[in-house]
Amino acid sequence: MTSFSDLNLDPKVLKAIEATGYTTPTPIQAGAIPPALEGRDVLGIAQTGTGKTASFTLPMITRLGKGRARARMPRSLVLAPTRELAAQVAENFDNYAKGSRLKKALLIGGVSFKEQDMLIDRGVDVLIATPGRLIDHFERGKLLLTGVEIMVVDEADRMLDMGFIPDIERIFEMTPFTRQTLFFSATMAPEIERITNKFLSNPVKIEVERQNSTSETITQILVEHTPKAKSMAAKDKREILRAIIERDSAKADDPLRNAIIFCNRKVEVDVVAKSLKKHGYNAEPIHGDLEQSHRTRTLDGFRDGSLKFLVASDVAARGLDIPNVSHVFNFDVPSHAEDYVHRIGRTGRAGKLGTAYTLATPADGKYLDAIRSLVKADIPKGENPWTPPGGGNAAPATREEEDDKPRRTSSRTRSRSKPKSEDAPPVEAPAQVAAVEVRHEPAPQPQQRNDTQQNRNRSRGGRGRNDRDSGPRVVGLGDHVPTFIELSFDERRDEA
Repeated sequence: MTSFSDLNLDPKVLKAIEATGYTTPTPIQAGAIPPALEGRDVLGIAQTGTGKTASFTLPMITRLGKGRARARMPRSLVLAPTRELAAQVAENFDNYAKGSRLKKALLIGGVSFKEQDMLIDRGVDVLIATPGRLIDHFERGKLLLTGVEIMVVDEADRMLDMGFIPDIERIFEMTPFTRQTLFFSATMAPEIERITNKFLSNPVKIEVERQNSTSETITQILVEHTPKAKSMAAKDKREILRAIIERDSAKADDPLRNAIIFCNRKVEVDVVAKSLKKHGYNAEPIHGDLEQSHRTRTLDGFRDGSLKFLVASDVAARGLDIPNVSHVFNFDVPSHAEDYVHRIGRTGRAGKLGTAYTLATPADGKYLDAIRSLVKADIPKGENPWTPPGGGNAAPATREEEDDKPRRTSSRTRSRSKPKSEDAPPVEAPAQVAAVEVRHEPAPQPQQRNDTQQNRNRSRGGRGRNDRDSGPRVVGLGDHVPTFIELSFDERRDEA
């Protein structure tokens, strides 16, 4: 059996490996480290949790032991798709480079540019970055990539899913043609293969397991449920999730110790985490909309055991090395089949046993078919420990039952039909208004006004007030005007 001492690594690196407790390299490490030390390009294909990070970190530290970094010109570059994965690579570098004098810088979002610029200005041997933040520094003129000797692309298939391939191609073109490239991925999509053919030179291909395979140390269980209505699916799955947690936590053999619960949407992550906390479970959410400091605290709490349930989007599905995860829950069936492999790969790591549940409804049929096609295997079905109130899947309410439910009316309708207060003053009925006597006697002749005023009224298109012979004076009241109206007009005119 191969040991790390057989791989021609630097003695200081071997001492650091021994301090971490590892003695035997994984298959991907044993296959990738020797050609990487020789300076050859490497294409590594292995599922998550197989030790790919050490496959490029250890030979990088050994090869960079000689030489000196220059300001703004890193000697090596590691690209990672997410902040968490980049931070994990930086942590691995710190563990394995303890005996060396190599310097590193971490360029990720959520951290001020000023602090990162100060690190780059002092010169770094290893630059670990996400593609977006790296390009931001480059475009601001704070970074030069012409001195890169070794370039690493980690989780390349995740880069593809997140739309980073154009950025990756651009970054490749910024680096020297003579660089050494170490390229790692869990799957090999056609686009990934195109990139490797374009930018890798005669690479050594290391494929430790069949592509898109799942680990044999993981027990996969499919729990199916048919809700009464589509709108009730999420609520029912939360009930099922809690029922499985209670059942598996009480097991005598291999009980549930902690779990990562994956959701497809950030909104659902928050809802599930809030629901678990409401029912007394120690749970926290993690997704891309949270601040980096909050995400870091949450991950640290899950790693040290102070947090039991981590509700996550796929930002935490790829590459994160979280040891001793006993269970994984796919609260939502992933819409991309490759994500299923990476999600359940969070458990059953380093030869340990793990359990992965997938909660599915009839609407998830096409996604399940895609997963079966990818992994070339079926997902064993398990028992649903939760029974809806009333038992079974009851039929939706009938039309008669719906009609019996009280119906709301609009506020406008209610305001119209609202009874008037008894204290409100009475309103005269129309008949009382119509009872006013109408006299037909001629109105008294008012005092004649001067001709100038009458002409002014006519010029405005109206009649003079004393034009008695030009027809009725008030349109709409018939041939006669009530006396009280005529008198009121005349009195106002005379007072004026």
